[in-house]
Amino acid sequence: MDIRRVVLIHPGREGPIWGRGSGAPYTLMRLASLVPEEIPVEIWDENLTPVDHRLRQLGPHDLVGITSKTLAIESAERFARIAHECGVQTVVVGGAHATLAPEDVAQWADVVVTGEAYRTWPQIIQDFTDDELKPRYHDSEWCDLAGVAPITDRVIEMIDENHRYWTPMLEITRGCPRNCSFCTAIRVSGNKMRLRPVEEIVDEIERRRIKRFFLTDDNFGLAFHTNPDYIEAVLKALAKLPLHGWTTQAEMLISEHSDLLALAREANLDKVFLGFESVNPDNRRELGGKSKGLVSQYLEAIRRIQAHGIGVVGLFVFGFDHDTPQTMMDTWDFARQSGLDSVSMTILTPYPGTPFRAQLTEENRLMDRPWRYYDPAPLAFCPERMTVEELVSAYAWFCRRAYSPLNIARRGVRVLTRHSPSRIPRKLFGSFSTDYGYRKTFDWRHVEGSRLLSAWGSG
Repeated sequence: MDIRRVVLIHPGREGPIWGRGSGAPYTLMRLASLVPEEIPVEIWDENLTPVDHRLRQLGPHDLVGITSKTLAIESAERFARIAHECGVQTVVVGGAHATLAPEDVAQWADVVVTGEAYRTWPQIIQDFTDDELKPRYHDSEWCDLAGVAPITDRVIEMIDENHRYWTPMLEITRGCPRNCSFCTAIRVSGNKMRLRPVEEIVDEIERRRIKRFFLTDDNFGLAFHTNPDYIEAVLKALAKLPLHGWTTQAEMLISEHSDLLALAREANLDKVFLGFESVNPDNRRELGGKSKGLVSQYLEAIRRIQAHGIGVVGLFVFGFDHDTPQTMMDTWDFARQSGLDSVSMTILTPYPGTPFRAQLTEENRLMDRPWRYYDPAPLAFCPERMTVEELVSAYAWFCRRAYSPLNIARRGVRVLTRHSPSRIPRKLFGSFSTDYGYRKTFDWRHVEGSRLLSAWGSG
C-alpha cells in the first residue's frame, strides 16, 4: 500500500504552558528521522495543540504511530479509536507501556511495538508498503547507540523546538543496571549502560541550535563511576559549546568524583536530579543499591555537589512498606535543613512489569484503577503501615509546604546567589522553573487524588 504520510502522535496532559509545550517529543523526533525522505512525516504533540480534531483528516493511506507512557495510554487508545473511525487501517503503538504491558495494548492497537523500535520502525514502514504487516514487532537487543536514529534537518525544522518548547531533550547514555523494585528503566531500556559517541552528541546540539536541555538518560550519573573516561570526554566537549545550562538525573555516586564535577560545572551543568528515594533506612532493600536511606550520606553528597556550583534537586518516593506518615514529616525536615535547590515527592506507583506490582498482586493490595492514575501520585495500591487516607493526606501536607510561593522563592533566590551577577539573567528561568513545574503537577495530582479518595470512601 502506498503511504500518503506518516503521522506520529504524542499524548499529553498539561497542554501548553504560556504558549509553549513543556518538553519536545524527543523519541518521536528520532523515529520521524527514520522515515524515508520521500515520505511526508508529521509529529502531533497534544502538549502543544489538541489532537482529536486533527485525526479527522486521516485516511487509509496514512500510517499512524503513537508512543505513550502508562499514564497516557488511555488517550492513545482514544486516538486509535478516532483514527479507525476515519478509515485509518494501521495504528502502531509503542513506548514504555506497550513494552511493559503488550497484551493490554494489543486489545485495540493494530500493531504493538515492544522495545526500542530503532530497528523495527523502518521495517514496519516497509511492511506497510508491502502489505505484510505483523501484529507484533519486538526489539530488545539494546543496540549500540552509535549512529542510531540521528535527528534529521527535516525534523529539526518541523519541530522548531527553540520557539515552540520550553525544554529540549537530549540523550547521552541509555540503560541502568540498578534494579529498584518500583522502577521501569531496567525493563524498558535494559540493564547495560550504553554510551553515545561524543561527536554525535556535539553534532546534534549544534544542528538543533539548542542552548539548554534536559537529559532523558535513565541514570547519567552512574556513568561517572562506571565510565569516567567517557564522561570526561563528554564534559570537555560540552564545555566548548555556547550552552546556557543543562540538567540530568543522577545518583549520589557523582559526589565522589570531584574532578568530574568540576568539569561538569565548566560544561554548564546547572543541576542534577538526585534519586535519594527515601529517608527511611528500612526501605533500602527496595532501592536497588542506589540509596540506603541514610540522611548523613545524603547531606554529604549535597554539600559536595553544591560546592562545585551545581544545584541538587532531591527526588523522593513515599509509600514503601516501612513508611508511615512520620516518614513524610522526616522527609520535609530533611528537605528544609539540607539546602536542596528543589524537591520532588511522588507516591510509589505499581507500574506493569515491576517486582513491586507483582508483590502487590500476590498480596491482594493492588487497587483497580484506570491507567491515567499511574502518574505517580493518585494512589493505586493499599499501603502496608497506614491507611489510604493517611498516605494521600501526608503527600498533600508535604507538597503544600514544599511548593508554597514563599518556599519556592526562598529556594530560587538561594540558587541565584551561587552565580555571578553577569550570569543571573541566563539562570533566572532555571532557578524557579523546576519548583513551578512541580507545583503545577501537584495541583493536578491533588485534584485527581481527592477524586480517588472520595471514590474509595464511597466504595
